[in-house]
Amino acid sequence: MPSRKFADGEVVMGRWPGSVLYYEVQVTSYDDVAHLYTVKYKDGTELALKESDIRSQSSFKHRKSQSSSSSPSRRSSSRSRSRSRSPGRPAKGRRRSASQSREHKDDKKKTIQETSLALPVLVLFKPSENNTKRYNGEPESTEKNDTSCIILEQKLKPDLEIKRVLEQYSLRSRKDEKKKEEIYSEKKIFATVKTVEKVPSKTKELEFGGRIGTFMLIFLLPATVFYLLLTCKQDDPSLMSFPPLPAFESLWEGRVFGVFLLWFSLQAVFYLLPIGKVVEGLPLPNGRKLQYRINGFYAFILTSAAIGILLYFQVELHYLYDHFMQFAVSAAAFSLALSIYLYVRSLKAPEEELAPGGNSGYFIYDFFTGHELNPRIGSFDLKYFCELRPGLIGWVVINLAMLLAEMKIHHLSMPSLSMILVNSFQLLYVVDALWNEEAILTTMDITHDGFGFMLAFGDLVWVPFVYSLQAFYLVGHPNAISWPVAAAITVLNCIGYYIFRSANSQKNNFRRNPADPKFANLKFIPTATGKGLLVTGWWGFVRHPNYLGDIIMALAWSLPCGFNHILPYFYMIYFICLLVHREARDEHHCKQKYGLAWERYCQRVPYRIFPYIY
Repeated sequence: MPSRKFADGEVVMGRWPGSVLYYEVQVTSYDDVAHLYTVKYKDGTELALKESDIRSQSSFKHRKSQSSSSSPSRRSSSRSRSRSRSPGRPAKGRRRSASQSREHKDDKKKTIQETSLALPVLVLFKPSENNTKRYNGEPESTEKNDTSCIILEQKLKPDLEIKRVLEQYSLRSRKDEKKKEEIYSEKKIFATVKTVEKVPSKTKELEFGGRIGTFMLIFLLPATVFYLLLTCKQDDPSLMSFPPLPAFESLWEGRVFGVFLLWFSLQAVFYLLPIGKVVEGLPLPNGRKLQYRINGFYAFILTSAAIGILLYFQVELHYLYDHFMQFAVSAAAFSLALSIYLYVRSLKAPEEELAPGGNSGYFIYDFFTGHELNPRIGSFDLKYFCELRPGLIGWVVINLAMLLAEMKIHHLSMPSLSMILVNSFQLLYVVDALWNEEAILTTMDITHDGFGFMLAFGDLVWVPFVYSLQAFYLVGHPNAISWPVAAAITVLNCIGYYIFRSANSQKNNFRRNPADPKFANLKFIPTATGKGLLVTGWWGFVRHPNYLGDIIMALAWSLPCGFNHILPYFYMIYFICLLVHREARDEHHCKQKYGLAWERYCQRVPYRIFPYIY
C-alpha cells in the first residue's frame, strides 16, 4: 500500500477539478481506501483530490523563480550573440551558433513547460465565496451561482496578466494570440462555465435488455394493457385467471378511432394557441436552446369547459366505459403509426439532433427508445406535446367517465366515497403537473430520451388507460369505506404529495435562482462540471425524495379499492419497479458525470428512495 505524501494540516497547492488552475489549500484528512485527500480551500470549499492533483508550495516557488530569472538572461544573451554574428565568421563560430540555437530551442521548450505550471498561480481566479455549498435541489445537478460567472469573465479577459506573460516569453505567434483572445472572450468563457455537452456519439450501453429486450417490450406492453383491462371487466378479476379473449372484430370500431383522433386534434389546437409564456429549455448537445410555450394549464381549463358543454347537452360520457377496450386499441394503433413516422423522419435528422440514449445503430433499439431527441414540425414539439396533453388530461376525462358510469350502473344519486377519493387524488396530481409544466423541461424524458415507441405508447396508451385502472375497477367492483378510513387515506395522500411537491419545488426554484436568501442554508458538494450535489434539505434526506412521494401517493390511490384483489395495486407495484429502474439509471448517469464527487455524495446520503431501507 503506497504511503501518503502530504500530512494533515499541511498547506499545499490543489488543482481545481476540471481545470489546470492550482490554489492554496489545506489538507484535512486522507482516505486510506480510496487514496484521496480531503482538502479545504480558503473560501471553505472542501473537495476530495487525488495525490497527482496536489503539489507542494515549494515546487511552485522554485518553478516561478526559475522562469523569472533564467529566461530573460537567456534571451538577452541570445540577442547579443545575434548582433555580433557576421557572414565573415569562421566555421567554428557558425558551429557554435548552431549549438547555441539548439540550446535556445531547448530552453524555450523548457520555458513553456515551466510557464504552464506557473500560470495557474498567476491567474487570480478562485471559487466564488457565495457558492459555499448551495445547489438547486437534486442529485442530478444545477448551475453554480452566477457570481462565479461574473468573476470568471472579469478575470480571464485577454488584457490580464496571463497575456502579458505569454507575450513576454514569446510563447505564441500572432495567429495563436488571436485565437487566445477568442477563447477568452466573454461568450466562450460563459459557454465553458455552463459546460455545454458534446455532440452525442453512438449509444454504447443499451438499456431494457438491449435489442432482444426492446423487441419483446414492443409486444409485451400492449399485451399487458389489454390483459389488465380484460381482467378488470371480469366478475373475479384475479391476475392468476386468464380472461377469455374477445372476438377480433369487437376490438376495432371506426367511430371510436375517429373520436380519439378528434381528441388528439383538439389538444393540438389548444397547444398552438398563443396563450401562456414562452421559455427556453436546457442547452442541447449543440449548444442551442429550444423554445416552449407553457400553456398546459390553460389547455386543461379549455378542456374542462368543453366537457362541461357536452354534459350540459346531455352527451353520454360513459360511452368511454362501454368502449374502453376499443379506445385502448385505437390509441395503441395511433402510437404505433406515430412511432414509425418518428423513426423514418429521424433518419434524415442531423447528428447533433439525435438522442444520446437512442443512437445505437440498431433499428429495433432506436425505434423503441427514440432516435431523434426533439422531433418538431415547425414550432410544434411532438414529444413535449404528448408528454402532458393528450394522455395526462385524457386520464382525468376517463376518471370522470368512470365516475358517471358507476352512478348509472349502480343507480346512485352521487358517486361512492371510494370513487370520489380516487378521482380527487389523481386530479390533484394532474393539475399539479400542468401548473408546474415548466419543470418537465429539466427531466430526462426531455433532455436525454428520444421520442420513439417507448414514450409514444407510454404517453398515449399506458398513462390514460393503466393509470385510470383504480377508477375502472371500482365501476364493476364497488368498495364501501367509512369516513374515518377515508380521512386516514387522505392524510396519507397529503403526506406523499407534500414530499413530492416540496422536493421538486426545492430543486426547480433553486435551479432558477440559487442566490435566493431562502436557500442560504442549503449546502452542496461542488463537482468538476461546475455544478453541485445537494446534501441538505429533502435531497440530503434521500437521493430521490420525489420518488418517495410518488410511491406514497400511488399507495393512497389504491387503498380505496380495498384488499379483495391485487389488480388495483398493479399500478403501485409497477410504479415502484419503474422508479427503481429510473433510480438505477440516474445513479449510473450521475456516477459517470460527477465521478468522485458522486461517491462523496453517496457516502453523505446513503439511502436512495426509502430512508433506512433502500
